[in-house]
Amino acid sequence: MDLAQQAKLVDFIHDTLEEHLGQKLRVRANMGRSKIVESDGLLTQVHPRLFIMEMDRKRGRTARQSYQYVDVLTGTVELSQNGEALFEPFVIEPENDLPPIPEEIVAAVQMDDHFMA
Repeated sequence: MDLAQQAKLVDFIHDTLEEHLGQKLRVRANMGRSKIVESDGLLTQVHPRLFIMEMDRKRGRTARQSYQYVDVLTGTVELSQNGEALFEPFVIEPENDLPPIPEEIVAAVQMDDHFMA
């Protein structure tokens, strides 16, 4: 995907979120090191490069969290409303272009596994 396509997708994400301004959304964010945070919040602001959510916290408190459109583009942040994803995955996994493993090699590995057990 070239830069022009990425820019168009970021604009699409921005425009879609503008339509959902003031609505409740569910955010699933991959924070790295196998830490995934899910929370519900209100989409309060949409800016040129990021959007801000007001998240529900314990004891009636709220916290503001900002996310970048690029995080939505790359799948690091997923947004949904009423169980429906707002965006389909933008990054398509490349197909595996490796040639198939010859049957003789598969049989030899299975044979080695049998003797190792």
